[in-house]
Amino acid sequence: MKPLLRWVLDSVLPPSCLVCAEPVEAEGQLCVNCFRRANFVTAPFCACCGVPLNISAPGGDASQLCRACESFRPAFTIARSALHYDDTARRMILPLKYGDQSEASAGLARLMRRPGENMLQAANLLVPVPLHAARLRQRRYNQAAVLAIALARLTGRPLGLDALYRQRRTRPLEGLGEQERRDELAGSIVMKQGMDVQGKRVLVIDDVMTTGATAHQCALALRAGGAARVDVLTVARVADPRLQ
Repeated sequence: MKPLLRWVLDSVLPPSCLVCAEPVEAEGQLCVNCFRRANFVTAPFCACCGVPLNISAPGGDASQLCRACESFRPAFTIARSALHYDDTARRMILPLKYGDQSEASAGLARLMRRPGENMLQAANLLVPVPLHAARLRQRRYNQAAVLAIALARLTGRPLGLDALYRQRRTRPLEGLGEQERRDELAGSIVMKQGMDVQGKRVLVIDDVMTTGATAHQCALALRAGGAARVDVLTVARVADPRLQ
């Protein structure tokens, strides 16, 4: 019945590209032109936070750290992203984040799987970055949770949708520097009482990473709860947080 239902839906509403309205073979794909424009994250990138590094930077080996991670090592072990956060990535992510187009999550999850395959296979639990209750009411759903569900369906990994929660609302982080973001977020994310992550390898899921301050707070909460390791996987990564 599922293949038949899919055929009927595709006949009535043909699948379109994640970025533009061009028809594609299956839901969640990119058309040829948008695939060519997609700016995938490739080496060199920071061995810890995954931020793309300047190609002319000295070294370039797999253990190279960005300046931010050299001066302040985050609580997570590694973070990886599928795309640079540019106009093409925004056109994929913003409809999911603000436009109620949760159907895009399946295609985005497939993009995330490429850089995150090893982390996904090793993870004991997928945990989305939480939204504060007030913001959740405003948006009606958590885009990070939708992505985590799509990845769980794709890989069969266990989910911990409410493992973390925000115990206080923070001001918007746009325009804040790395230290300002860390200060604003400090203590805002905690683990749900009774949640068991003892000895587990947890993979935190989100749509975009800018400085990594939010992921750091998530990792702190999970490590305090006994997680053996915390990694991070996002759709996109801001190339130079200092410009945001």
